[in-house]
Amino acid sequence: MAELVYLPVDVVERFMADVFCGLGVPEEEARICATVLITSDLRGIESHGVGRLKYYYDRIRAGVQFTQTRIEVVRESETTALVDGHHGMGHVIATYSMRLAMRKARQYGLGAVTVRNGTHFGIAGYYPLMAAAEGMVGFTVTNARPAIAPTFSTEPMLGTNPIAFAAPSDMPFPFCLDGATSITQRGKIEVAARAGKPVPEGWVIDAEGNPLTDPERILEDLGAATAALLPLGGAGEELAGYKGYGLAVMVEILSAALSGGVFMKDLLGFADDGSRRPYMLGHFFLAIDIEHFVPLDVFRRITGQIMRELQNGRRAPGQERIYVAGEKEYEREKVVRERGVPVNQNLRRELQVMRDELSIPGYEAYF
Repeated sequence: MAELVYLPVDVVERFMADVFCGLGVPEEEARICATVLITSDLRGIESHGVGRLKYYYDRIRAGVQFTQTRIEVVRESETTALVDGHHGMGHVIATYSMRLAMRKARQYGLGAVTVRNGTHFGIAGYYPLMAAAEGMVGFTVTNARPAIAPTFSTEPMLGTNPIAFAAPSDMPFPFCLDGATSITQRGKIEVAARAGKPVPEGWVIDAEGNPLTDPERILEDLGAATAALLPLGGAGEELAGYKGYGLAVMVEILSAALSGGVFMKDLLGFADDGSRRPYMLGHFFLAIDIEHFVPLDVFRRITGQIMRELQNGRRAPGQERIYVAGEKEYEREKVVRERGVPVNQNLRRELQVMRDELSIPGYEAYF
């Protein structure tokens, strides 16, 4: 395994903002992007933090994602809005859209915003957590370029299409469920490739349905559409893989049909002539103001009690703890803030490349 170093959280966040600024993103918007990414590292989701910085760097330099974010509200009512992101910075588009949903929810109880022509916006869970921090329930989904094979298929047709939900509680942390509708997602395979580790059998299949475990080959084959991720539940119906498949389709409908956007293979990022183009993702954001239903303290108490009763359930043999969604991330954040962001040598080299190509000074002591 590649050797790890631990970089201070503030240094990593500042460097990411500097990279975005160096690429032409306005300073305030660069900070938004960096905040979303560092939140992922703090919560232990290494696939979507600083490890994804080069991903945005390459897309911006390839001209398929724009540094100047132009947000257009196409249609709007008291409780709804349709936003066109015009292929700008996904983190900026998504932050704006969730804030808009929250403003509507504060006044009318519910706020729903759909987005077309969006781009990758980091961890989906960041945006429901925005709502939870304001005493609201938050819900976010997004489609993505094809990677998941439908049940009984080997063809990658649906994106990893994550679902994220967050709710405030009287625990030290909110309930927050954030996960792809596939067993895994491309970012985790990228992490395994950088670490030189195989992925578990059962995550990915080739065009004949055989399992793949070599992350380098998987990434290559996913790009060539000769490999596919399996939906939650796995292959076939025996372990209910059709449920993950169905959830991925639900996300596609909320993200594409409700926004009048594009879907599935049209999200591959290539025009008919083979040239690269923006990915044109769709997103959906929902905020629910709890006080329009019950007093916030009642909601927090009941949600917290649900979480505590789950934690105190009968444990399986050999298991010391039962977790609820958001708990491991809460504990991981304390560790990362104290120890630093783990970065292996392959990722350090990526950071060095971006630093040197953009002539960003002041980080030589770190990478």
